[in-house]
Amino acid sequence: MNQQNSIHNSKITAASLLVALGIIYGDIGTSPLYVLKAIISTKPITETLVYGGVSCIFWTLIIQTSIKYIWLTLKADNQGEGGIFSLYALVKRYGKGLTIVAILGATTLLADGIITPPISVASAVEGLANVKGLEAIFAAGSTTTIVVVIIILSILFFFQRFGTNQVGKAFGPIMVVWFLMLSILGINQIIIHPEVFKALNPIYAYNLLTEYPNGFWLLGAVFLCTTGAEALYSDLGHCGRKNIRISWGFVKIALVLNYMGQSAWVLSSAGNLLNGRNPFYEVMPEWFLIIGIIIATLATIIASQALISGSYTLISEAMNLNFWPRVAVRQPSETKGQIYIPSVNTILWIGCVLMIVYFKSSEHMEAAYGFSITVTMMMTTILLTVYLIYIKKWNKFLVFGLLLIFALVETSFFIANVAKIKERWMFLFFELFIFLVMYVWYNARKINNRFTKFIDLGKYSDSLKELTEDDNIPKFSTHLIYLTKANNRSQIEEKIIKSIFSKKPKRADVYWFLHLHRTDQPYDLSYDVSELVDDKVIKVSINIGFRIQPKTELYFKKIVQELVANKELNLHIRPDGSTKYNSEPDFKFVVIEKFLSIENEFALKEGLLLRSYFFLKQLGQSDEAAFGLEKSDVITEEVPLIYQPINNIQLNRELSNCEF
Repeated sequence: MNQQNSIHNSKITAASLLVALGIIYGDIGTSPLYVLKAIISTKPITETLVYGGVSCIFWTLIIQTSIKYIWLTLKADNQGEGGIFSLYALVKRYGKGLTIVAILGATTLLADGIITPPISVASAVEGLANVKGLEAIFAAGSTTTIVVVIIILSILFFFQRFGTNQVGKAFGPIMVVWFLMLSILGINQIIIHPEVFKALNPIYAYNLLTEYPNGFWLLGAVFLCTTGAEALYSDLGHCGRKNIRISWGFVKIALVLNYMGQSAWVLSSAGNLLNGRNPFYEVMPEWFLIIGIIIATLATIIASQALISGSYTLISEAMNLNFWPRVAVRQPSETKGQIYIPSVNTILWIGCVLMIVYFKSSEHMEAAYGFSITVTMMMTTILLTVYLIYIKKWNKFLVFGLLLIFALVETSFFIANVAKIKERWMFLFFELFIFLVMYVWYNARKINNRFTKFIDLGKYSDSLKELTEDDNIPKFSTHLIYLTKANNRSQIEEKIIKSIFSKKPKRADVYWFLHLHRTDQPYDLSYDVSELVDDKVIKVSINIGFRIQPKTELYFKKIVQELVANKELNLHIRPDGSTKYNSEPDFKFVVIEKFLSIENEFALKEGLLLRSYFFLKQLGQSDEAAFGLEKSDVITEEVPLIYQPINNIQLNRELSNCEF
């Protein structure tokens, strides 16, 4: 994002605060639907359990959300953008091991996008079971409930292709109504049982974890209250740091009031057991129930939308940082940064449907929810520590003190959530798949790049100039453009020179060598030009931010127009009449792709890595589509990758008795 946009996002207005409420608080804002119910579950209701549970929730929101994310992590902005990949882009040069940290964090964050929509929507729809006459129809786990949840999710995923710009304008007001509703419902119950304010004393949290039977393991349910904290950081670029911090004050008060209101109802009206009742709906007056369920359903849809959009952004950044195979990306609206990735949309939709079909109810999903996001938070803590020490230059003792606090809290949550693995073992396969794709793609590309040989372009400048003037060779194209990985202005790949001169030489009026440089700044878009041979051999480097989908051909033609307008380039309108009927110059882009040669003899690890890489490459998007090139203007050439050539070939010649 450029400086102007960053400044714009830092402005605090009623509209900007409304946008913040609508975009980033869906996940954490809908947690009252299921958190306290998950803590109490089927256990006998006691003050130790209820006050301890609310105390744990309150201090988790203080330490984990307010201090770590709102105060500290939001400082780590990359040109106004946030998220684990933005943070990784800032600190990656300070340690090779940080790559695995980023991959783990991104994998588990993406996995969170699979389970958040079904658990949120199911919690809302199950509220209809509190309406008289609908108890059996919309009971948790009933066929009707499952079908309704699947329909809502399917509609939500279907409309992703059209963009959410218009719908998104309504998100803010709906979430304002939602948080006001949480506050009012909470206050109504607190008035009846004001003693609940005692729960703010951390001693009740301590007693729950140390004295209550198996109390420590309740942290797995407590953690659900802060699962949306990572989204606050990921959406930094949409809202700005100040807007997030100010709006969080309103959101936190609403959440705490509602949790306390639910606990007040539990202690004053629930009896000895919940018996499957959800305190969130029990605090609603009967006349308000339908209205409350509608508002809750809208809020959960908004929460789901935020996770879906976040998943698109995450995969887009992964592609641009070479962690993910190139896949088709669409921009459904003119809104900057809003993208749609069809393949990710399909995977998420299938995953969400399988979640609700497999778990059937929000209660069962609660038992499996939270493990992934604890890992994401731990990985963010590691990257944040590196950022504070090496970029912010904070005192190491202060940083390690903060790290110790967050490590203690997050390790406790992680251990408590490990118990959920038995409920979600099948979910681990999805996470393992995502992790392996990122790991294979990143490391195999490093191997691939290691076997790319660069040469000095200057050595061939005279030969290129001579070729442009050799009329005995048919002209291949007026402008011949090669995509190159060479960062150095005077270098290109050896395979490009071979492509030009070997077999049938490719004669052109101008040879362009175009380098796309991915920068650590999210929305950078600039270029520089180096003319090695006047009007004959030109190297162009385009700097593209990691959040931008490249449209290389459009950029190139724009650069050519600017060079012509500045009289730095001749468009080569030939006196021989070859441009008489069409004044537009012709452009040909050459993309050189590698394939795995049969001459290789691999060790096990390298063989698996490279074969997996080229398999994924076939499944992904073509280079011309990924770089934004028109198919009609592209020629693709293939060259073999010889990583480990076979050396020991023994052939014995058999001499025949024939005489010649």
